[in-house]
Amino acid sequence: MEKYSKLTGFADEIAQELDTQIESLKKLDMHYVEMRGVDGDNLIFHTDEKVQEIKKKLDDAGIALSALGSPLGKIGIDEAFDKHLEDFKRACEIAHMMDTKNIRMFSFYISDEQRISMKDEVFERLGRFVDYASHNDIVLLHENEKGIYGEKAPECRELMDNLAGEHFKAIFDFANFVQAGQDTLEAYELLKDHIAYVHVKDARKENGTVVPAGYGDGNVETILRKLFEKGFDGFLSLEPHLFDFKGFAGLERGRDAIISQTGQALSGFEAFSLAHKALMEMLFRNELR
Repeated sequence: MEKYSKLTGFADEIAQELDTQIESLKKLDMHYVEMRGVDGDNLIFHTDEKVQEIKKKLDDAGIALSALGSPLGKIGIDEAFDKHLEDFKRACEIAHMMDTKNIRMFSFYISDEQRISMKDEVFERLGRFVDYASHNDIVLLHENEKGIYGEKAPECRELMDNLAGEHFKAIFDFANFVQAGQDTLEAYELLKDHIAYVHVKDARKENGTVVPAGYGDGNVETILRKLFEKGFDGFLSLEPHLFDFKGFAGLERGRDAIISQTGQALSGFEAFSLAHKALMEMLFRNELR
């Protein structure tokens, strides 16, 4: 079976240094990266000169950006917006410099008490983002995240009903939905027509622990199958978040062991490789692609 060609990931979970990120991605035969942190800061906060240096190194290594992993929309809904809007415009500039249209973003941290009173502000701010994106050939990819307005599927669907189009689409993150108490199969049914990008990490309902794909309660395999049957051809982005491996051997569920049984925390590359192997085994085991 042919390997899925649009595999990407957050290589800053391997290391902050660009050279190490590139070396690690090449070892895994990966040709895309969703760039978030690199050489000490988020990509959107680097200078033009540094961005050009990063771009050249990636080009030389045959690695392209699937998206900017920006922190846009990760501020409180009652925090000042003007500076954040300027950061957003800068991110759009950098996306063009890096030859990608895609920017990962969020819909603002909001308390339960603010969900009604500040809802209009959420949509007004996002509307300004989308309007700017539409005039600058940018695609905004909204990630469901615990604590933001779009943490659960009904709110994400509401965002899509009001803003979706060529410049505003959905990221589906299994683990984030599990951690927010959202059933992922229900989430898929609500969002299936808007999913353009997938973050591959899984989690367990009882404590929110992030685990490799297929080892949690995110219904990763079932939903990927549904997506591919529907014709999904977007990026699958590895975001391992595997920081503590003690006790993970118990998650094997009768499969060939892919979890370290040493009881020791793994390195960034080992953790990323573990997440990569779990996804590859899932894709090939049942011929999802």
